[in-house]
Amino acid sequence: MAVLPIRIVPDPVLRQKTKRVTGIDKSIRKLVADMRETLHAEEGRVGLAAPQVGVSLRVTVIGIPDEEDIVLINGEVVRRKGQRLVSEGCLSIPGYIGELYRAESVTVKGLDINGKEIRIKAEGLLSQALEHEIDHLDGVLYIDKLEKPDSLRKIQPEEVEI
Repeated sequence: MAVLPIRIVPDPVLRQKTKRVTGIDKSIRKLVADMRETLHAEEGRVGLAAPQVGVSLRVTVIGIPDEEDIVLINGEVVRRKGQRLVSEGCLSIPGYIGELYRAESVTVKGLDINGKEIRIKAEGLLSQALEHEIDHLDGVLYIDKLEKPDSLRKIQPEEVEI
């Protein structure tokens, strides 16, 4: 396992629509293991998408504190419910946070690390993290969804980012 370098805006990989994973082999398992290690090396962060480590594949890892990591391959949002204003940041846009609308709850589907189909119904921080990371898979960054352009602000190092 290895801690991978995080790609920062304006790296073009962050704006590409990712490719679907066609088979979960040794290389995908290694990517997931490296992504998990990378995520946990970044204090206070809860999600990481493969484009953020330079890989244009539909792979995400979510690590909510005190819960088991979620690995989601070929993830997609199939339902959004409600709307709430949240503050959000990103490892690929370090030092900034902005306000945008996210769903109150989401349902996502995809595959787990064993290739088994999964469906996750989430709300709160998990819902927000899933939407944020799946957006990455489509080449969309949270700054594209800001409520107002001036809602993006510089943050202090101790403030939490998604």
